[in-house]
Amino acid sequence: MALDLHDQWFRGLSELRLTRTTKRLRASRHGHLLVDTTDALLVWEPRRVVPEYAVPPDAFAANGIELVDLPRRELPDGLPPVLGPLHFELHTCPGTPVAVREGAPDDDAGGLVEVGFRPDDPDLGGRVVLDFALFDWVEEDQPVMGHAHDPWKRIDVLRSDRHVVVSLAGTVLAESRRALAVYETALPTRWYLPVDDVRMDLLTPSQTHTVCAYKGRASYLGTGDDVGADIAWFYPDPLDDAVRLQDHVAFWSERCEVLVDGERLTGGMPDAERPAAGSL
Repeated sequence: MALDLHDQWFRGLSELRLTRTTKRLRASRHGHLLVDTTDALLVWEPRRVVPEYAVPPDAFAANGIELVDLPRRELPDGLPPVLGPLHFELHTCPGTPVAVREGAPDDDAGGLVEVGFRPDDPDLGGRVVLDFALFDWVEEDQPVMGHAHDPWKRIDVLRSDRHVVVSLAGTVLAESRRALAVYETALPTRWYLPVDDVRMDLLTPSQTHTVCAYKGRASYLGTGDDVGADIAWFYPDPLDDAVRLQDHVAFWSERCEVLVDGERLTGGMPDAERPAAGSL
C-alpha cells in the first residue's frame, strides 16, 4: 500500500524528531554572543510543527557562559495535538529546564533566566534546545526571524491565470486573473493578488504584525469593523524566498469568501493557529 507523505508527517508529530545541520549558528542576547557552533541539531518535540535549535553545552562554555539546571517539571496535560512555535515552556518529552545567569557573578539569589531545555533522549547527545524567541539568531551570516528554518519545508510561488474573487458580506474586495499561488508544505494554498486588483479604498491598515520565518514580517489590513478585522495581509519587504510577493495582498479564506474559478476555498487553518492581533 502506498504511503501518503502528508498523513505520515502528521503521524510523526507524536515522536521526538531530529535532523542534523552543518550550518554555523550564532545566538546573541542583549548584544552579547552566547553561542557559536557548527554542531547543532534541529529538534521537534512531540506535537511541535516547527523545529528549535539544539546546541552542545560546550558552545556556551566557549563564550564563558555557565548553564544552570533548574528543577524538572511534570509533563503538561490537556495540550492540543498540534503545537506551533509559541509557548516554548510547554515541553512534551522528559528533560531538564536550563538557565543562564544574567545578574552579577556573586548574585547567588537570582539573575537566572530560563533559556532552554535538555531532553533526556540520548540521541541528542546532551544538547540543549534553546527558546528561539530569547535570542537573536544568525545562520552563517544571515539573520533568522520567526523560528528555526525547517529543511524539509519549502515555498513555491507560482503565477496563475485562474479567476480569483474575494468578497465579504456581498462586497467584492478583490478580483484578479494574475494572482500568485503560494504553496507551503502542509499549509493551505494562499492566493496573493496584485495591489492594483484589490479594492484598497475599502481596506485600512491595522496594528497587527506577524513574522514568517520564510516570508518575512507581515502587515495586516481590515475593513474597519469587527467582521473584517485583519482580513488580509501583505509583506512590505519580503525575504528571498518570497520576494515576488511584494505589492501583493492575500486574504483569509477562513474569514471571507475566496472563489477560485468559481469554487469556494474550504478548509484552511484552525482559529487556534491563526496569528493573534499584535503577535510576532
